[in-house]
Amino acid sequence: MSVNQLSDSAQNYLKIIYGLNEWSNEPVTASVIATKAGMKLSTVSGALSKLRQQGLLDHAPYGAVTLTELGRGYAMTMVRRHRLIETFLVQMLGYRWDQVHDEAEKLEHAVSDFMVARVDELLGHPTRDPHGDPIPTAEGKINLPRAVSLTEITGSSKVQVERISDEDSELLQYFSDRGIIVGAQLEIRPGDEFSDTLLVTSPKTSASLQLGHRATSAVWVSVLS
Repeated sequence: MSVNQLSDSAQNYLKIIYGLNEWSNEPVTASVIATKAGMKLSTVSGALSKLRQQGLLDHAPYGAVTLTELGRGYAMTMVRRHRLIETFLVQMLGYRWDQVHDEAEKLEHAVSDFMVARVDELLGHPTRDPHGDPIPTAEGKINLPRAVSLTEITGSSKVQVERISDEDSELLQYFSDRGIIVGAQLEIRPGDEFSDTLLVTSPKTSASLQLGHRATSAVWVSVLS
């Protein structure tokens, strides 16, 4: 069965469940999914029950939600579509990286597997989207970059940005204006004592930016020194 035979809602749930586990080891529960999807818990619980009956996920009552092999395969198809569409919009249509998420959310349900394959070929088979997220292959293989959340960096370090979450378009624009993009190298120092902030030297302005948790939790980096 093609993923196109699933409802848009089912496609969204599978992609959300995969995404919640991609950069986190925290258990994925119905309440977490409801918060992510912006839906009532009762609605999500009913949807998860249907997906379990279809063999797409495992969900013990009040327990964690995990994708079955079949469900993960469909989820990876949707993730691949989403990230290739984002890449296409930026590289070919001149969208900014803070503009593509919502567009891709709509288009990913309408495209065919054939169109996705042609987009992939046109773009030269990219492995990362504009935000640094890895693009699964057509076979569902994915290679996560070795990176940690910027919130985990302590002390003074030089780091390279590997991935920035695309969930907050205003934050993406803030980063872009200051040169904090995928591939940028940053100098990191602890912020003021008890402030729970980091001082980041912007590669674009050479100015020190004081970033709080909202910003640092959206950035994944590899440590250079």
